[in-house]
Amino acid sequence: MEVFRTLDISGETPRHSIVAAGTENIYQGHPTTVLFPDGKTMLAVWTIGHGGVCGPMAISYDGGETWNAKESPQDWKTSSNCPSIYLLQGPDGVSRLMVFAANPNMSQTYSEDWGETWSSVRSLGRPCVMAFSSIVRLQDGSYLGLYHRGKNDKDQPPLAIWQSRSIDGGLTWQAPRLAAEKEGTAPCEPCGIRSPDGRQILCLMRENLRMGTSLMMVSNDEGESWTAPEYTSWQVTGDRHVAVYAPDGRLVIVMRDTAKESQTNTHFVAWVGTYDDILAGRPGQYRIKLLHSHAGWDCGYPGLELLPDGTFVATTYIKYQPGTCKNSVVSVRFNLSEIDAR
Repeated sequence: MEVFRTLDISGETPRHSIVAAGTENIYQGHPTTVLFPDGKTMLAVWTIGHGGVCGPMAISYDGGETWNAKESPQDWKTSSNCPSIYLLQGPDGVSRLMVFAANPNMSQTYSEDWGETWSSVRSLGRPCVMAFSSIVRLQDGSYLGLYHRGKNDKDQPPLAIWQSRSIDGGLTWQAPRLAAEKEGTAPCEPCGIRSPDGRQILCLMRENLRMGTSLMMVSNDEGESWTAPEYTSWQVTGDRHVAVYAPDGRLVIVMRDTAKESQTNTHFVAWVGTYDDILAGRPGQYRIKLLHSHAGWDCGYPGLELLPDGTFVATTYIKYQPGTCKNSVVSVRFNLSEIDAR
């Protein structure tokens, strides 16, 4: 495997903020985040235990520099496994925070007052391994939710990518349909990325059989159809990709590194490059090792937010230090201008 430029900032602790510290008995896992329109307030949700009970929530009023625990509704504990949070706007003009979780079926709760109160958790009545790992706004204002489950039944192999559309800002979702499968692979954890010109949607996928690199496919008709999944370059190979465009148009993608020969394998990393780099199978510009996992592969389900000053805030669960304490939820801050200079 060719050498690829990687800058290691994982030891630069002033960049870090602890959202929720793990202890000898408490494992903090699988966070996602959302940035409010004011450009500085962030909300994070996660689980207790690996794929465990949903419920913990924290808020930051200063762009992720500090965090405060926030009480979540008791009925969140009726769901489990990797909650995801989004800010969706309906045709009525109302913006709603929405949290989706997976077990026993995909569930949903929402807030119309920026997280102060929440609707009761309700089941969407559909089997899934995880709830929507990506929601893309379509050109007509509706939303396309992407997730994974077994091709034929709940979470039984082979895994496949499914999709569902909402025309009312996420309050209700249409019947799911199969979006992608690939023989000999197990695509999962889809990440939808709109092209810079807005005409195409790229979907990156984890390949769970670990037989090669990650997978990708594109849609040129707003998710009505997709190209057959194909392999990416090793540089964007990872689990649970989350992508955000930098102010200069480059893509930043954070993930758990699963490239077999990568020098940062199993750690929490960011890939920097262009949309076209991914389509063409090019390596991109460089990677950043964001955080070191002291528990090997058990990290990397992230949130990624871009602040108005160009600072990225990436939040993940990770065994932050050696010793007996379990995984923590941790944020790390970086700016591409300073990374470029180094």
